Amino acid sequence: MRILVVEDEHDLGAAVQERVRQDGHAVDWFTTLEDARAAIAAVDYDFMLLDLGLPDGNGRALLREIRQRSSDIAILITTAEDQVSDRIAGLSDGADDYIVKPYDLNELVARIAAVARRYAAPRRQACYRIGGTVIDRENRSVSRDGQRLDLTAREWAIMELLSRSPGRIYSRQQIDTALYALDRDVDSNTVEVFISRLRKKVGTTVIRTVRGRGYSLADGEAA
Repeated sequence: MRILVVEDEHDLGAAVQERVRQDGHAVDWFTTLEDARAAIAAVDYDFMLLDLGLPDGNGRALLREIRQRSSDIAILITTAEDQVSDRIAGLSDGADDYIVKPYDLNELVARIAAVARRYAAPRRQACYRIGGTVIDRENRSVSRDGQRLDLTAREWAIMELLSRSPGRIYSRQQIDTALYALDRDVDSNTVEVFISRLRKKVGTTVIRTVRGRGYSLADGEAA
């Protein structure tokens, strides 16, 4: 998934970013509502971790703005406000879950996975099969002829992006963006390199090149 972290505590934000990346997600981290709004306008995020007490306002204002637009981004509030009334207010404004600081990072990624599963069920088919290759979004894995493949975080980031809408063409720039969230040092030929590596693992016909436009998954079926 592509995850937006909005957290102004530097040590916590850095720790969350690193732990969520370790779980295989692409992560962008910002510390203010202004930067978060700009990021949401530019990037199609799947999930947001939203702190409430931010330097330029309360995160609930951004939460309400997002829900008024009927956005389907999953939102988990992270805050030091531990009163029941605060939690109820956040959930009433449209948050999907609520975790109180200080929290365990392993619990956080478990909460992210639980909320993501609730969103994935109605929105997307969890598994997609192309010949002998199966992409399992829920478990973030790819198998070929029944054998689970060992994909790097960057390789999975590409497969996860392409499998959001099988058949849709994703531009090189969109794939670059997914990789950039994992590694700030993205070379000009990084996309081509990882597509080539992926094809060796998943099969040469699984990922299509659409000349001049980008890449997409080949025709398949729900698994």
